Amino acid sequence: MENLHLLYNFISCVFILSIKLSIAADNITPSRFIRDGEKLVSSSQRFELGFFSPGKSKYRYLGIWYKQIPDTIVWVANRNSPIFDSNAVLTISNGGKLVLLNQTNGTIWSSNLSREVKNPVAQLLDTGNLVVRDNFSSNSSEDYLWQSFDHPSDTLLAGMKLGWDLKTGLERYQTSWKSDDDPSPGNYTHRLDIHVLPKLCTYNGSVKLLCSGPWNGAIFAAIPSYSYLYKPTVVDNEDEIYYRYDSYNSPVIMTLKLNPSGKIQHLIWNERNRTWEAFFSLPDRFCQFYGHCGANSICSFDKKPHCECLKGFELKSHHNKTRPGTCVRSQSSDCKSGDRFIMLDDVKLPDFVEASLNESMNVKECEAECLKNCTCRAYANSKVTGEGSGCLMWFGDLIDIRKADDRNNGQSIYIRVPASELGGKKLLWILVILVLPAILLPASYIISANSRTRDSWFPMFSLASVSAATANFSTENKLGEGGFGPVYKGRLLNGQEVAVKRLSSQSGQGQEEFKNEIKLIAKLQHRNLVRLLGCCIELEEKILIYEYMPNKSLDFFLFDSTKENLLGWGTRVRIIEGIAQGLLYLHQYSRLRVIHRDLKASNILLDKDMNPKISDFGMARIFGGDELQSKTKRIVGTYFGVLLLETLSSKRNTDFSNTNSLTLLGHAWDLWKDDRAWELIDPTLQNEASYLILNRYINVGLLCVQEDAADRPTMFEVVSMLTNKTINLPHPRQPAFSSIRGLKNTILPANGKARVCSGNCLTLSEMDAR
Repeated sequence: MENLHLLYNFISCVFILSIKLSIAADNITPSRFIRDGEKLVSSSQRFELGFFSPGKSKYRYLGIWYKQIPDTIVWVANRNSPIFDSNAVLTISNGGKLVLLNQTNGTIWSSNLSREVKNPVAQLLDTGNLVVRDNFSSNSSEDYLWQSFDHPSDTLLAGMKLGWDLKTGLERYQTSWKSDDDPSPGNYTHRLDIHVLPKLCTYNGSVKLLCSGPWNGAIFAAIPSYSYLYKPTVVDNEDEIYYRYDSYNSPVIMTLKLNPSGKIQHLIWNERNRTWEAFFSLPDRFCQFYGHCGANSICSFDKKPHCECLKGFELKSHHNKTRPGTCVRSQSSDCKSGDRFIMLDDVKLPDFVEASLNESMNVKECEAECLKNCTCRAYANSKVTGEGSGCLMWFGDLIDIRKADDRNNGQSIYIRVPASELGGKKLLWILVILVLPAILLPASYIISANSRTRDSWFPMFSLASVSAATANFSTENKLGEGGFGPVYKGRLLNGQEVAVKRLSSQSGQGQEEFKNEIKLIAKLQHRNLVRLLGCCIELEEKILIYEYMPNKSLDFFLFDSTKENLLGWGTRVRIIEGIAQGLLYLHQYSRLRVIHRDLKASNILLDKDMNPKISDFGMARIFGGDELQSKTKRIVGTYFGVLLLETLSSKRNTDFSNTNSLTLLGHAWDLWKDDRAWELIDPTLQNEASYLILNRYINVGLLCVQEDAADRPTMFEVVSMLTNKTINLPHPRQPAFSSIRGLKNTILPANGKARVCSGNCLTLSEMDAR
């Protein structure tokens, strides 16, 4: 009986203790400490703090990690002081200092503190920030006495600051680990360079390894821009200058990590595959290394040789086959004879070795100021938002200029060149090309009087200018015609080629669809979405002006037996993955959260490099986050699956004869279940296709068209399945619409061949998508 009584008391004590620990699981006070094996857990169970051993190391460290990803350490306290046993404890002193003690009470690591506090508490927040504050103060950042966010390790989390506190002189920057097994500070740092204008740079010791372009008011130019995934912010005032990023989708786990090798990577967690995926990793190409081509030169990814001297400079010495050595002035500049400027477009601006900034000047004033100073080598706008503003001027050598690639956002810079190098005729043509449009364009390019805010601003073209651009909508300029109306090729006064879509008076799509398309596309920015340049609403006309796609649309090549061989295997892979990336942006990362609802081969346009761009948003819908989540169970997600299979096979969904199935879906399923999926591929690709990738793509396509919505992957999962070739895919079951029952509106002629219909020939009661 006595034993039972003791057991009852023991269980009661354990229960009471467990309740106490669970209530205070995210914080410690002077009366409580954390031993090796114990943890702090943030209130939403997102982050944990505790002791760990990295990789193969036997040493112990105090760190913070994602609770669901314990191998991903985002912060380390004692980087320079490893613990040699498991007897260390973390506690907080009565004055508020965090202290890591060994078994003899010797201090292994401690936090600094701005001032002592009577009732200190250390708390692990849901942001991953470990903070010290007064227990009776508000839990706001202004009241933090110390925080781990002020002392980054190798990882920058969403909401963390990278930069300077100008009042205290504190610089927050990332430092790499020495190796995957050793978190002590390595050779590489990633920090905000605030000389002239803020820019992000990675250093190897004190030597620059890589630098972005300067902050131009919207982004750091000339590094990959994924603004649909996160919002970049730079704060620059008298108290602080810092950069931070914030995820648009809070449940998404995202980090900016500096690897032991010096690479800076933006990573996103793929929950389905339980892996980290990099959506950019820098430097990944030679042009991204700082000053790769030397001074007064430009590095281009897509040219050979990759390094070229700037206009007005010539090669003096040649070190090797890829680097020009030294570029010097081809002839001495004589200010009195009149120099001129030539524009380099879409480049990373040179480093600010010798540069000045005047934020009150516009670009014309900047040109005049630079022109009258003989030592000024180049000028550019400092901000690209609005109509551009601010004046940057460079003096001396121009270092680290590179051409932006298709993932990047470059800027324009004006390089000083002696007038004698341009030649009279060339100068005349430059004046015609640059000045004439500036004179004529205002007459044909009107900004809506009701569009004053930055969000609502949108270019409006006059009917006269659009008519002139298309030779009065001539038949020779007509590119095609769809449900919206005819599409014409045009050329603006500045020489830019455009596609002009004119709403037909007989079109079933009217004013609402037109407004919808304008509202959507004007706010969507992604390399796999067609860019809307402006519109015309004059008299009875409703016209959209797009960037011109010289290779027309996907169906132009895909379903024409004389042209399908122009789509090689590599091109089709790029098209499939590009469409998937565009849809992922629309579904998950666009601030508007858009469902296209009319995805088909004719709405996939191809640029000069055969990169895909999704077009025609007349039927699209905008959703809120919660509403979109509920719609991801719907059937229209099959559109991508069908389009994927069409792209692999060069066959329309219903364009079948002499087969056991009336649809491409049914045919693909029959081949899959018989282990003959490779037979689906266009015969012209048989000698170049990767059959492992082909099988994976067909698998993904069939998963996208599953009958049960719960079995269909999200676009995030689709992109992961397509791009990560190592993950295992679920086995599909017989898809929806794989038999005649799925073709409610398909007309079957006497010969049994299904007539080609609009879109993917899916008849749906509700047009909402996954």
